[in-house]
Amino acid sequence: MTESNYFKFSNSVVVLPLLAVLSIWTVYWFEIRFQVNFNDFGIYPRTLEGLRGIVFSPFIHSSVEHLYNNTIPIAILSASLAYFYRNIAIKVLLWGILLSGAITWLIGRPSYHIGVSGLIYVLVSFIFFKGILSKHYRLVALSLMVVFIYGSLLWYIFPVEDGISWEGHLGGFLTGIFLAFVMKAPLPKLKKYDWEKEDYNEEEDEFLKHFDEHGNFIDSRPSEENGDIIIKYHYKKDSGEGREDQ
Repeated sequence: MTESNYFKFSNSVVVLPLLAVLSIWTVYWFEIRFQVNFNDFGIYPRTLEGLRGIVFSPFIHSSVEHLYNNTIPIAILSASLAYFYRNIAIKVLLWGILLSGAITWLIGRPSYHIGVSGLIYVLVSFIFFKGILSKHYRLVALSLMVVFIYGSLLWYIFPVEDGISWEGHLGGFLTGIFLAFVMKAPLPKLKKYDWEKEDYNEEEDEFLKHFDEHGNFIDSRPSEENGDIIIKYHYKKDSGEGREDQ
């Protein structure tokens, strides 16, 4: 698979982040519109009832601020996932939700853990480590970009602030690393130039034929019959305004 075919815009780059954003905003609108609270459907660690939160918790948010803070990252990261890893994007999202939720259920404090931030940490971790492991220059560049934009999120996998589910963040971060190692994604073949090929013969290279064995340029233009050297001057009119040549 060539780079042009691999890195090609597809509908999923738009559809996937759009569905993610619409789903979390629709659930919050439903809560406000009908005066209901879905927090009880979040992850409650080490309880049988809390297991349902593994699936439902990413769609539940406590406030508009909480929702807004998660909207832009999930949109950008899911779009990046769909564009650069479209063959495994859905698998990464599904397994990311399940595994990060399961870790949160195992290690979390006895409280309801809600929000899509766990999945955000999955995507940040996965995109970074997968790009580094791939060693493909475009994917490595994406990894560095993710670190530049979201590197500060790393602090929140530790209990540095009350009211934030650092367990969910840690679970997402660990899940992303795990998926980066186990998920196999086909990579585009890097374009090879003629001089990189094993059967390359420099004596047949059209460019190198213009140089001798010492690296001196060889003028292969036909000489004049009378042997005179003709010098041609080409004058280019100055495009600068308000300036006079002296």
